[in-house]
Amino acid sequence: MRKPYRKTRAFAAIALAVGLLAACAQAPPPDPLPELTFAQFGKIQLNVASVEIIESYIPPLRGPNIEHLFPLSPSQAARRWSEDRLTALGTEGRAQFVINTASVVETVLPVEKGLRGAVTVDQASRYDATLVVTLEIRNDRGFRLAFATARAERSLTVPEDLTLNERNAIQFRLVADLMADLNEALETKVAEFLSAYTL
Repeated sequence: MRKPYRKTRAFAAIALAVGLLAACAQAPPPDPLPELTFAQFGKIQLNVASVEIIESYIPPLRGPNIEHLFPLSPSQAARRWSEDRLTALGTEGRAQFVINTASVVETVLPVEKGLRGAVTVDQASRYDATLVVTLEIRNDRGFRLAFATARAERSLTVPEDLTLNERNAIQFRLVADLMADLNEALETKVAEFLSAYTL
């Protein structure tokens, strides 16, 4: 008489496990984030035959660097800037948009412990984002004729106990603000150092 009981109990355990897996699988996806675009700023028309994007920055993929965990990394945003804003209208030479640095470093901050910590929300981490890019003009033989380098930096602190959606929104906003600074810096640098190669 015990064998059917054991089978029933085993079946119930399996059914419970399947139910828990199904519940996990049905967890709601993160809220969608807005698209970060730079087309509204217009094209920078370059007197070259082509534009090439070069990502020389290699993310460590480990802490304290966390840019690879962002819903939109600084490198991805910089690439989008180049695609949206740079256009080649010349017949010779090429422009190279080089992403030199595109990092976000997380520093863990001390938080209150004990009873007081249970009733307060502390700033748990600081994000330090750095983006450095260079726009180079090269002739058909590969010699660099001119270049402009721009740098942007942003930092912010984030509270503990964030939800996934809140964290994604904060990280996206950091990159958007970083790119706003870079966009302004690049416009200034291009006008200053590359005016001979713009149309």
